[in-house]
Amino acid sequence: MESNDILKSKVGFLPSSPGVYQFFDDTGKIIYVGKAKDLKKRVSTYFTSRTYDNRKLMVMVSKIADIKHIVVDTGADALLLENNLIKEYQPRYNVLLKDDKTYPWICIKSEPFPRVFSTRRVVKDGSKYFGPYASLVLMKTLLELVRQLYPLRTCNFNLEPEAIAKGKYKECLEYHIGNCKAPCIGKQTIEDYDLNIKMITSIIRGNIGEVMEFLKEQMKKTADLHRFEDAHRLKMKYEILERYRSKSVIVNPTINNVDVFSLLPDTGVMYANFMRVISGAIVQSHTAELKLGVEDSKESLLSYLIAEMYERHHGLSKELIVPFMPDQEMDGYVYTIPQRGDKHKLLELSERNSKFYRMERLKQLEKVNPEQHSIRILTQVQKDLHLDQPPVHMECFDNSNIRGAHPVAACVVFKNAKPSKKDYRHFNIKTVEGPDDFASMREIIYRRYSRMLTEGDELPQLIIIDGGKGQLSAVVSSLELLGLYGKIPVIGLAKRLEEIYFPYDSVPLFLDKNSESLKLIMRMRDEVHRFGITFHRNKRSAAFIKSELTNIPGVGETTAKKLLSHYKSIPKIAKANLEELTKLVGKKMAEKVVAYFKLKEER
Repeated sequence: MESNDILKSKVGFLPSSPGVYQFFDDTGKIIYVGKAKDLKKRVSTYFTSRTYDNRKLMVMVSKIADIKHIVVDTGADALLLENNLIKEYQPRYNVLLKDDKTYPWICIKSEPFPRVFSTRRVVKDGSKYFGPYASLVLMKTLLELVRQLYPLRTCNFNLEPEAIAKGKYKECLEYHIGNCKAPCIGKQTIEDYDLNIKMITSIIRGNIGEVMEFLKEQMKKTADLHRFEDAHRLKMKYEILERYRSKSVIVNPTINNVDVFSLLPDTGVMYANFMRVISGAIVQSHTAELKLGVEDSKESLLSYLIAEMYERHHGLSKELIVPFMPDQEMDGYVYTIPQRGDKHKLLELSERNSKFYRMERLKQLEKVNPEQHSIRILTQVQKDLHLDQPPVHMECFDNSNIRGAHPVAACVVFKNAKPSKKDYRHFNIKTVEGPDDFASMREIIYRRYSRMLTEGDELPQLIIIDGGKGQLSAVVSSLELLGLYGKIPVIGLAKRLEEIYFPYDSVPLFLDKNSESLKLIMRMRDEVHRFGITFHRNKRSAAFIKSELTNIPGVGETTAKKLLSHYKSIPKIAKANLEELTKLVGKKMAEKVVAYFKLKEER
């Protein structure tokens, strides 16, 4: 029996229950882990005759040598188990959360009289970990607040009751300066210390209101007992927490105990952000990069992210704010897709965090390896526009005129996805009368590439036109005359919806607004527009100045050029005295110029 038939027979014996399936290659290594509400139905889709969504999925299926499965009670259980197996085995074709070990955590150590400290290593020893913290400032502020409120031990002694009873330890300097209550010599009970740890845990989790209420009650009790010094100390702690909370509230304080999730798609990856909000304050925020697997929809990626945060934070808030529904909901949680209001602002803030993170990642990549960064973008342009090769050399064209007056055109050149300003060119339109953009485009394209062919210059791998189907047709007609159509790809970028047109195709291509390909093309369009408008403005200005001078009776173009060349502007010529002008253009002409501007001033 062939391998594929054996696998199909195994699928036939799978139960129609929720669970997790695992694909193994011929070496026995797990290559993919997936979840399913119906194992039999889901796994069978891989082996029915169909066209695969992408080549990577087709390659993965060809490598499957064995299938195993684990049955669970619910789809939510399958989601959590899938997440754990992916983290443990890191299969090649699954989504992976990258760089989750680079940020620090706050650890409450599992030990008698627990220590509270920051760490970058998460050890499964029963300790509680809170994080990861993308902001070191936020984490250090929390730790300082905690130590200011509750004296804790910082030593690493084993404070088992037997060791304390034997008198193995002595109080240290931290005790004498008031930073520790010396539990090592029995001066602080385990019950008192654990109450402090309970308060600290609430503060780290963001439940500052609960701690403040507790302090308020204790303050009243101690005051009633006339322990005014203790009441004053409690009041100081209360005020410290109040100041901290007032600085951290960024949305409506009535928004209590919610978790916010957002996803930002990019080339080959997805950026994900998680925020925890308690009483209007963001107490936790983390952004990470998801390396995409073979068949990850945005809904399944959101499910994966929610399950990952559930594992990390030992549970989630009861309300989850999401941009859309995940493909697998977890029991006991309310999913909210806000359309407006404060909750929608929180979702937008989460998305902004992802955008800033992506921007920083791209800047780092470009700084470390600028050449690799350019190659990646050009490879994406090649893929999105279905080109035969990455467009290392690209040229973009635009023309400008005002009702047909002073028609000009511009060409900008990008090499390796960066401007090559020495290759920029301006064009004065020579053969077109009146406002005819199509004819102007035909002229400049013909002039540009006929000259490049004559001089043996390197032709571009992509031509971009600022315009839609009309301008594109004009370009194609010139390229056909030169025998270049089909040899140089050409596209038009329309302004209205940033849609991309191809020759002889009425259906435009719409690229994602976050696509690096579209951003590069738009950048070239904006650059050629700026370059062309500047040239057009200068030409209009020069024409106006020249016409102003030639309006003077007896002053011709030669004299006007001489005056402009020397004085640079009309106001400076008007202020020049007769002696200066005489030296430049002669007494007779100087008198005419002085008389003209004097009369103009009087009028």
